[in-house]
Amino acid sequence: MDSYLVIDKIIAAAKQTGAKAIHPGYGFLSENVAFSKSCADEGIVFIGPSESAIEAMGLKDRAKDIMREAGVPIVPGYQGDNQDAAFLKSEADKIGYPVLIKAVAGGGGKGMRRIDDAKSFLDDLESCKREAKAAFNNDAVLIEKYIEKPRHIELQVFGDSHGNYVHLFERDCSVQRRHQKVVEEAPAPHVDADLRAKIGEIAVKAARAIDYCGAGTIEFIVDASAKLSEKAFYFMEMNTRLQVEHPVSEMISGQDFVEWQIRIAAGEKLPKAQDELQINGHALELRIYAEDPAHDFVPQTGEIYDILTADLDDPHYRIDSGVDVGDRVSVYYDPMIAKLICWGESREIALNRMNGYLTQTAFLGVNNNQEFLRNIITHNAFQGADLHTHFVDQYRDTLLPKSYAQGDSAEAAITALYFAAGFERDDREEISDPWAICDNWRMNHDLKKLIRLRHNDDVIEASVEGSYDCYQVSIDGEICDIRMIEFDGERGLFEVNGSAHHFKISKNPNDDSVALLSNGRVLRFQRERFDADSASHGANEGQIVSPMPGTIIKILVEKGAKVAKDQPLIIMEAMKLEMTLRAPRDGVIESLNHGENDQVIDGAVLLELSVEEAA
Repeated sequence: MDSYLVIDKIIAAAKQTGAKAIHPGYGFLSENVAFSKSCADEGIVFIGPSESAIEAMGLKDRAKDIMREAGVPIVPGYQGDNQDAAFLKSEADKIGYPVLIKAVAGGGGKGMRRIDDAKSFLDDLESCKREAKAAFNNDAVLIEKYIEKPRHIELQVFGDSHGNYVHLFERDCSVQRRHQKVVEEAPAPHVDADLRAKIGEIAVKAARAIDYCGAGTIEFIVDASAKLSEKAFYFMEMNTRLQVEHPVSEMISGQDFVEWQIRIAAGEKLPKAQDELQINGHALELRIYAEDPAHDFVPQTGEIYDILTADLDDPHYRIDSGVDVGDRVSVYYDPMIAKLICWGESREIALNRMNGYLTQTAFLGVNNNQEFLRNIITHNAFQGADLHTHFVDQYRDTLLPKSYAQGDSAEAAITALYFAAGFERDDREEISDPWAICDNWRMNHDLKKLIRLRHNDDVIEASVEGSYDCYQVSIDGEICDIRMIEFDGERGLFEVNGSAHHFKISKNPNDDSVALLSNGRVLRFQRERFDADSASHGANEGQIVSPMPGTIIKILVEKGAKVAKDQPLIIMEAMKLEMTLRAPRDGVIESLNHGENDQVIDGAVLLELSVEEAA
């Protein structure tokens, strides 16, 4: 918060370098009225919409009022000034459950909850307001009818200062987790040319209603329970900036949206009229997040020690990355670290290409959602374009990354051999003493070693036996016969029980772990010594530890209080995620080690329960 969001520093840098205009990217300042005004006050062009447009669309309730007056369809709901909790509950009762609570100043899923019945409404409302206040300094909310099978379809729009408007087609952003997009594609499946023209007309009408100038996105919630029609589209919100997912629309339209923004900001007319724009092919975007899908997508931190990518000279492929080798992913920014974008002549071709690109890509050093994304795009429902915002929840069990035990254990066996045979030694080629060379030669007998590995929550014990290029690895009673065909210390070809396995293995220079990229999966294994203190891997059942670095938002209990198993104790937040930590068992609060607003490290003991159980 003390870096790229400090307006005075950005203005000072612009003046020092002689910049005549500032492009705000697609972060918070891109929709910040104060920043836009500061640019104008200093005679610097803000490459974005007017202050009035940002203000008009900045609050969801006001935006919906404007759209309703302009004849743009909106979802039934309440978006008034009365924020009394009892009144809001009565409005939700009138609308009928399920309903959606949204922060009026929200975005990215912050301050948003689905409420299925009246019982939990007040508790969820308080949580939404608290989250909205922390994120946007505005705890006002609106309530709207929840669409049972919703799709998230949005249209890219542009307007200029000469009164011209166009849309550059629609994209589907339905596949989400925690109300945040992870997969986007353009054009949206099942939208034909006639429907595209009709919803495009609605989107342009929305932009025209506020005299919009620049790049913007009109977002619709779409009822996909029946065949799509313009009547199924409801205005949700307008983002007065370039979107994270804009590359898919660039790829199908052949236009450079940033160039358009700059030309419009310079007072030029739109580069093309509506009848000059057309769709060519299909494009997909996948968001790589530093998070752990297997543990409710908790954000992850760490240092990027290696990056593997597909052929960057391929014109069908594009990677937008915010990190490089040696960079550290911290708790202070959004956990998205890269976007993979590809194009194909059809949706099927684009999907096949993306799958190929993803199998060659890895960001090593921090847990991320790469395997989760590959499971999405190869899932039968996604391949068949059965898209909706519940997609991840519906297919969660098949989308989450598998542990080594749920699939082929060949990768674990190869990793055990890697450590047992000393392949991880960085000085292999520099050794001049033949007795020190790690080729596993033994006088009169083979290599024989026990290796312990940790993969996520699984502890793997492997017995390795063999010599030179033929080994036998036993894992939990399963025998893997391994023949080393070629291995250069990083890339290898091994035959495991008669099947070929191509892989790349990368050693983390900061600890005793490796990452194995094989068949599109990245498996991380930590070597554990047999004398390691096993208790150090987690807290005992009488402790509540921080699952990640973050900030304590609220403490719900006091020292000495009796608590029951699963009772909420502490609410903490980090990297756009709010989580509630609950009691692991009945007990009495013995100590509270931190206070509200404290920043804590990963694994910090926040609270301790006494051994004595509550009466």
